[in-house]
Amino acid sequence: MIRQLTVEEHFFRDCLMEMGQLARELEGQLYIFDKIVKIIRSVREQDGRLFFCGVGGGAGNGAHAAGDLFKSCKVKAICLTDNVPTLTAVTNDDGWDKVFMDQLWIWGLKDNDALFVLSVGGGDEEKNISANIVKAVQFAKSRNVPVLGIVGKKDGFTAQNGDAVIVVPNVKSERMTTHTEGMQNYIMHFVTEFLRLRSAKWESQMEKK
Repeated sequence: MIRQLTVEEHFFRDCLMEMGQLARELEGQLYIFDKIVKIIRSVREQDGRLFFCGVGGGAGNGAHAAGDLFKSCKVKAICLTDNVPTLTAVTNDDGWDKVFMDQLWIWGLKDNDALFVLSVGGGDEEKNISANIVKAVQFAKSRNVPVLGIVGKKDGFTAQNGDAVIVVPNVKSERMTTHTEGMQNYIMHFVTEFLRLRSAKWESQMEKK
């Protein structure tokens, strides 16, 4: 007798099937993966800095990616949401919409740096959505700084104005945020693996066994 799946099992099976579909559809953007690693490698070789910006899950993924790239790939990666006193002070004095742009200006953004946006929508200038991301991208472009990104909307500001932006396919509209933020983490791990200069300690120990 074949056991019937529970409601919960059906839900998670559907999620896993959607992940598989996402992975297959992303193969059409392999050339963007290539551009991203080449730009990050150039930043490293030119002693530049890689700035991450995003809110919510994008901020968390940016912090994670910056830590991985800094430690494992020797990239001078900085997540603009990591310093809470700075984040709140800039927001309080200059507004949430300038919280990333002002930091980039203070850091003295140069053309050997790069900006990496992790966002679901990627910002919308006309609708004033994620204005902080929009202003950060505009500022980077004004300094001839390449804009990278992983987003969920192809018509968002980042996708339309960035130099190397992966758009996570929308295979289930009600799970757009879940899939986009999850794929951001996966892709950044893949980028780290490709650019890695130091092996992870536990993995190197496993290889000795």
